[in-house]
Amino acid sequence: ANSKFKKQTEATVILRENGKMREKTLTMDTLNPQVKAVEYAVRGPIVTKAGDIERGLQQGQKHPFTEVIKANIGDSHAMGQKPITFLRQVVALCSFPELLNSSSFPEDAKQRARRILQGCGGQSLGVYSIASQGVDCIRQDVAVYIEQRDKGVPADWDNIYLTTGASDGIVSILKMLVSGQGRSRSGVMIPIPQYPLYSAAISELEAVQINYYLDEDNCWALDINELHRAYQAAKEHCHPRVICIINPGNPTGQVQSRKCIEDVLHFAYEENLFVMSDEVYQDNVYSPDLQFHSFKKVLYEMGPEYFNTVELASFHSTSKGYSGECGFRGGYMEVLNLDLEVKAQLVKLLSVRLCPPVSGQAAMDVIVNPPLPHEPSYLQFHKEKSAVLGALAEKAQVTEQTLNTVPGIKCNPVQGAMYAFPRIFIPPRAVEEAKSLGMSPDMMYCLRLLEETGICLVPGSGFGQREGTYHFRMTILPTTEKLKVLLEKLRDFHIKFLKEYASLEEPKR
Repeated sequence: ANSKFKKQTEATVILRENGKMREKTLTMDTLNPQVKAVEYAVRGPIVTKAGDIERGLQQGQKHPFTEVIKANIGDSHAMGQKPITFLRQVVALCSFPELLNSSSFPEDAKQRARRILQGCGGQSLGVYSIASQGVDCIRQDVAVYIEQRDKGVPADWDNIYLTTGASDGIVSILKMLVSGQGRSRSGVMIPIPQYPLYSAAISELEAVQINYYLDEDNCWALDINELHRAYQAAKEHCHPRVICIINPGNPTGQVQSRKCIEDVLHFAYEENLFVMSDEVYQDNVYSPDLQFHSFKKVLYEMGPEYFNTVELASFHSTSKGYSGECGFRGGYMEVLNLDLEVKAQLVKLLSVRLCPPVSGQAAMDVIVNPPLPHEPSYLQFHKEKSAVLGALAEKAQVTEQTLNTVPGIKCNPVQGAMYAFPRIFIPPRAVEEAKSLGMSPDMMYCLRLLEETGICLVPGSGFGQREGTYHFRMTILPTTEKLKVLLEKLRDFHIKFLKEYASLEEPKR
């Protein structure tokens, strides 16, 4: 090995002497421009900076705070949420089948583990699932879950595809939809504010992003007139082919009404658009007078003319809800009314990545097939699930109420999901300073917040917002005690920030 290294060193020296130092093949000049265009704010520069500060604290560096509070990403377990016992029991049994002989595990967990293992080749979680769409029995369980959730609306397990988190399914469907050149290039309608997976995938695929703005003054509701405006404007330069909806909303936390969903589906039917419904927060609804309506159920209730024709892909995941199992990367999508030849192409595309992680498939199975009231694990499962969702509902209310007491901050009700997306007043002097530094004003605000308090949030500019408005996204996932500390520090910082850049202009409420 040493002689090999010596020869390589000698070769380098000779090249240098001849003035022919070998250049790298991959440089920023030769890098795929679509990769350069990708931005993902949730793990952007502020989060990198937070990591640097955290390492510095561990090495004894002095800061005006003792810890970094990361409220930038919807990662429940990283914020201290405990795993759901039953889910971990089933996945543990699948991972180490010798535990099936242990009396420490309940019989209902063992039954599910045996069924999942029987669906795996060699009865091992270490295999590729035989079908690229996922383990058959798990897809069947997903179909039963959807039928029960939607009060009897039929679900065909052949339309179910297990995915590596919801993100994998979303990107796969977008890949299928993007085609054409120039004015015939595929346009993708996305909500603003949006989850930056969408803008990142659109950039990578060289599709055309079509923004439709949610109505902040009306609890981030989706306005059908705004859809028509965005669609008509986009037709001038691309071919709108798909509309994406996030319900409940990320980063905005709204729960769409049934009427709103019906309006969207009617619009998609009339304009011949493919519908992508991101429903990963379907269990996260906190307002007692609201409920989650799946796009599929509403489509069914609109009648066969709609239900048998509108192409709809719906997405769910293990990462959110009450389980928060982000690391398993489990998810599924249900795709309706796909052309049969196109369906074969989708299966081909999915087969290139072989299959989603089988442990993630097993975790997804537990979410769609939880303990029933007559089974031994039901009481503990129900208690744990209720505790998680109850705590999130309480924290949603505390966050909204506290933020609305701060001058220059206005927060809509956090009706669902895991985030608040308040509007913040940034004085004109601060806006000018940010521009002179070459950054967006809310990026400067969040950087200052991190450096002075240790709180890591994501600027609204990373999600999109109306011109001249500024926001940040924060999760409601920290423990209640830590969340209250975060909100108190945030309040003090904001008031200090306003005073520092004080102007005669009144903060907007």
